[in-house]
Amino acid sequence: MPYPTDRERDRPWVIRTYAGHSSAEKSNALYRRNLAKGQTGLSVAFDLPTQTGYDPDDELAKGEVGKVGVPVSHIGDMRTLFDGIPVAEANTSMTINAPAMWLLALYVAVAEEQAEASGLDHAQVRAKLAGTTQNDIVKEYLSRGTYVFPPAPSLRLITDMVAWSVTEIPKWNPINICSYHLQEAGATPAQELAYSLSTAIAVLDSVRDSGQVPQERFGDVVGRISFFVNAGLRFVEEMCKMRALGRLWDTITRERYGVENPKQRRLRYGVQVNSLGLTEAQPENNVQRIVLEMLAVTLSKDARARAIQLPAWNEALGLPRPWDQQWALRMQQVLAYETDLLEYEDIFAGSHVVEAKVAELVEAAQAEIDRVQEMGGAVAAVENGYMKGELVTALAERRRRIESGEDVVVGVNRFETTEPSPLQGDAAAIETVDPATEAAAIAAITRWRASRDQAAVSEALTRLRDAAKTDENLMQVSIDCAKAGVTTGEWAGALREVFGEFRAPTGVSAAVASGEAAVEIAEVRERVRATGDELGSRLRMLVGKPGLDGHSNGAEQVAVRARDVGFEVVYQGIRLTPAQIVAAAVQEGVHVVGLSVLSGSHLEVVPAVVEGLRAQGADDVPVIVGGIIPAEDATVLKQKGVAAVFTPKDYQLTEMMDEIVTLVRRQHGLDVPS
Repeated sequence: MPYPTDRERDRPWVIRTYAGHSSAEKSNALYRRNLAKGQTGLSVAFDLPTQTGYDPDDELAKGEVGKVGVPVSHIGDMRTLFDGIPVAEANTSMTINAPAMWLLALYVAVAEEQAEASGLDHAQVRAKLAGTTQNDIVKEYLSRGTYVFPPAPSLRLITDMVAWSVTEIPKWNPINICSYHLQEAGATPAQELAYSLSTAIAVLDSVRDSGQVPQERFGDVVGRISFFVNAGLRFVEEMCKMRALGRLWDTITRERYGVENPKQRRLRYGVQVNSLGLTEAQPENNVQRIVLEMLAVTLSKDARARAIQLPAWNEALGLPRPWDQQWALRMQQVLAYETDLLEYEDIFAGSHVVEAKVAELVEAAQAEIDRVQEMGGAVAAVENGYMKGELVTALAERRRRIESGEDVVVGVNRFETTEPSPLQGDAAAIETVDPATEAAAIAAITRWRASRDQAAVSEALTRLRDAAKTDENLMQVSIDCAKAGVTTGEWAGALREVFGEFRAPTGVSAAVASGEAAVEIAEVRERVRATGDELGSRLRMLVGKPGLDGHSNGAEQVAVRARDVGFEVVYQGIRLTPAQIVAAAVQEGVHVVGLSVLSGSHLEVVPAVVEGLRAQGADDVPVIVGGIIPAEDATVLKQKGVAAVFTPKDYQLTEMMDEIVTLVRRQHGLDVPS
């Protein structure tokens, strides 16, 4: 990471865009194009099957291949992804989490191949590798949902990666403690600070207690821990949050771990600004939102991000096009190179207003850190559902403020009149993934399996399973699997056999709603009660997350509001097949099925649920769907039997519940308002 001296203009942060889609070939072309435009680092977006440890031909991967990132199934894909990009000279961030060890193993294996091709020693190239693996599994249980294994073995994988990286790839940040998704899940600034730092404590304690790193080198471990944070629109508060994070991190690493070197205690963080705040309504407003959020993490030199990636203006609509990503890239370049921002020392030093806010955040965050530590730490607070319940409650409160108009969202709940946008109007306004992508990926992995040395693969997987049953560091054995041709699904499958799988608490039952619009809630609750009386049973709604999309915030808020208006809610969490959703709907005798899909797989997984219900004789159960769904796709879904489609512009959840009651009444031939 670039840090300035006191005698020079501050050097620009690493400039990235989060990118990847369809295939390794297409993503490689995108990366090379972005680097040619002045991007100084890569941020790899992997598709959901890769993020959750499945190959493209797995049943759960249907409809998800190449949608929200690039599929990487084996070392051949990784070679293609970085073809023509010397990894020893790159600065690469990989958002991968549960299979982070595996993707880092593939990356290191490709680096060693590139070293051999250049006549270099493996150690020479390893020593140059720079970048970050987003490997914070705790936040996956709380917010993003791409976990695979239970908390304890997940922490073991992180520990092994950290310990191995400090020695073998000393410039690499083996973990991103990731508060980004905590904010999207509803965290207040104090909760965001507290829960991310509690995760950092859990990781550092685990590395220390593993005995894999000598005490005299523990400062090197601390010096490679990085954070990945979210910057929202309240940019003064967000800037103060970053100053508070630096202060808390310095205190924890000095007092808890005895790190004396101030350079090793320095807060290292990268940023993606808040995608949750981007709106589908009047999406052109997202441009100024992105710029203002970027200021939160750049204005203060003492708390300035050292890597930034910005979303594109149209990400609330779908995948951004290369031009949209270029626009986001140019925003960073204008700030870094055209303004005088980097010429000054910290412009907030000595501000009593800023100091007071920082002190307030430090105090509130420390109190919450202490509460989590009293429970036994971050892992315990995941397993008992405490942190998840707090986040769901906080997000419910945020939604309440937006619905009531207390919090203004321009173009959504205020200033809603608009002129037609010249930036939209046709399907080409967003990037679309060719439907043939999935079939091509399945054919490619079939060819890969047929072309490799199966005996070597079997031996490598056996060695991985055996090592996982001991306390041996799993990093090198994973690299050996990569070189043998093992696939992502096979690596994760072998560890699933040893570690098992995990279903995180949903937080819905623990959520506490407050200050709801009592009159509207009461009116819908009475309609729910009356409809149940007429049908002879309490109304039941199944809220489902089909496929691998783990972004459950919307589904959880729908479940909480449905419960508040009187529905009996069936919500089993994320990562369900259409067949599992159908079976649950039939078994529970629900009156309506609500599906949430944000990954772009809606045209595949939603009709599968509709067809499954018909096959089970439950075609009287209306299916509704919510998510990031383009208008033309909504039309297709309705043609396939979906009763209603809701998108982010439909932010009034109580009104949505009222519409759902009307759908149920209409389905059963009951009177409905004219």
